[in-house]
Amino acid sequence: MSDGELAAHLADVAGRILLEIRASGVFSGRALGNAGDATANQFLVHALRDARPEDGLLSEEEKDNHERLSSRRVWIVDPVDGTREYGEARSDWAVHVALAIDGVATVGAVALPGLDGGTVCRSDKPQSMGPVHSKPRMVVSRTRPASEAVAVAEKLGAELIPMGSAGAKAMAVVRGEADIYLHSGGQYEWDSCAPVAVAAAHGLHCSRLDGSPLLYNQRDTYMPDLLICRQEWVTPVRDALAGIAD
Repeated sequence: MSDGELAAHLADVAGRILLEIRASGVFSGRALGNAGDATANQFLVHALRDARPEDGLLSEEEKDNHERLSSRRVWIVDPVDGTREYGEARSDWAVHVALAIDGVATVGAVALPGLDGGTVCRSDKPQSMGPVHSKPRMVVSRTRPASEAVAVAEKLGAELIPMGSAGAKAMAVVRGEADIYLHSGGQYEWDSCAPVAVAAAHGLHCSRLDGSPLLYNQRDTYMPDLLICRQEWVTPVRDALAGIAD
């Protein structure tokens, strides 16, 4: 399989495993999230080490091994992005499988198993996103919307769409359900690497809020902020951010 095919296949299978775990009725609450995270992580880690033994690996659920820093190719995965939403049987959670090459989110797949029939958004098979909304739609955290996102939405007259995981929010833009995903509350590399790879392949703008590039496979995996949006909204969003700063 190509890297893109591998990413999509593993994200899809991990998503189906997670659905089976939840449907088993054995776990509930926090135990369900823990079981899902651990099981999906073991599947993804073992599969990637078998399929791409020469590549580096970074997973939210795996102890970080800084040997990855010497690798040009590093797989970055989040077995369950949106553990709370997964445990609550919501649809807005995701599985992230990405490949960063020389620090760039190059290949990615984001599985959305909670949607009817499930779906996998892929960097190697971009789809049409449809027309831009005349009134911008912004996805924000359903529990703690970033203050900058709320302020930008007010300046743009945008409609706020509360949603769970980072992957679900980014894919809402990819799928044409929203136009802007602005986050300033801090994330980690596994939260955005796969979504950014998929979004960039669909022609979307992806950067830090100050316009600088998103870099992966760094020693410090913390990423303070990001912007994923339709190209038509890049300048208005930046102007709104500048107005907030002033």
